[in-house]
Amino acid sequence: MSSTQSLSRAQARRIALAAQGFLDAPHSTPTLRTFDRTLARTGVLQVDSVNVLQRAHYMPLYSRMGPYDVDLLRRAASGRQRRVVEYWAHVQAFMPVDLWPAMRHRMDLYRSQRGKWSFVAEDDELEKALLSEIAERGPSTARELDDGLPRTKDHWGWNWSRTRRMLDYLFTAGDLAIAGRNSQFEICYDLPERVLPRAYVDAPALSVPDAHRELVRRAARSHGVASAQCLADYYRLRVGEARVAIEELVQSGELEPVSVEGWRRPAYLHRDARVPRRVGARTLLSPFDPVVWERDRAEALFDFFYRIEIYVPAAQRIHGYYVLPFLLGDRIVARVDLKADRRSGTLLVPGAFAEPHAPADTAEQLAAELWRLAGWLGLDQIVVGGKGDLASALTVEVTQRPGSDQPA
Repeated sequence: MSSTQSLSRAQARRIALAAQGFLDAPHSTPTLRTFDRTLARTGVLQVDSVNVLQRAHYMPLYSRMGPYDVDLLRRAASGRQRRVVEYWAHVQAFMPVDLWPAMRHRMDLYRSQRGKWSFVAEDDELEKALLSEIAERGPSTARELDDGLPRTKDHWGWNWSRTRRMLDYLFTAGDLAIAGRNSQFEICYDLPERVLPRAYVDAPALSVPDAHRELVRRAARSHGVASAQCLADYYRLRVGEARVAIEELVQSGELEPVSVEGWRRPAYLHRDARVPRRVGARTLLSPFDPVVWERDRAEALFDFFYRIEIYVPAAQRIHGYYVLPFLLGDRIVARVDLKADRRSGTLLVPGAFAEPHAPADTAEQLAAELWRLAGWLGLDQIVVGGKGDLASALTVEVTQRPGSDQPA
């Protein structure tokens, strides 16, 4: 019986970053081909409404492709041959259209329990009326369809109308799909056959075991190396469901059990995973990037304890409102609180914090990355605040940029 392969934490880090696309050769001008390659690495692009810097689904593409035309994502998410569609894949996320049949089991579950939350009331009349109205009028928002019923402030203060809740149920059950979003970021719902390529709408649903196996397979490709908990979390399966699929993939040779330095749990290496000697990344990661969205994994791989503080009262925040990890090489060496002040054309950096293992050139490298990010966002100034142990050094490096309006 062969012994289990052992990986150092550094090897596991590099495998994970390679699987996520940080070894891919850059394209001078990212195209839809670049987009396809990047999406194949990440698998999904989490959607979030926070727009203090840039919406979450755009950022993982930037982190891997560099400055790109955000219209690439719009093109990929529209038209008869669209490449991606929004669904509850990790959470709300863009996913490849070919995952639709693998998500049918989830749609069936949500249909049986009347939605992914517990507050969708039975209302057959409203359900039929909304489906009929959308079939007749085409893509529509909840606001356009709302029947004027009073709203409540229950359920986390979302203030959803009955119409909005019913539309969300119909979307999670697969009876409606998301055709796009308007300029206010409101969802436009339509019939699936008018949103997705017909082949995926008409394709037979995968059985539950086959769907679990496919989702774990894709999670393993995107992770490179992962624990069962990591593999389950990627597409939000239960760990027990994932374990059955993992065992089948081990038996078929797609996954190999391995041990990783410092990990208490068994790990699994995908057979196509690359084990690079080095990773030369330099980029900022969204709080919703797959590299860091599973916080225990980020700590196990990078020795990086990370919690988003958007919902923490301002006086209690340690690092700031919208804090992005800074990836340099194969380590997360710093974190910065960022905000795009679009009126003044300024990238605000209220706080900058070095990790204990940050190299001597962290401020210099971070300043260069902040200027690159600012250029992509159409901002021509950077203003660094005074919070954090990296702020002073970063201020010096930022002001050395020609054309900076910040005093030295």
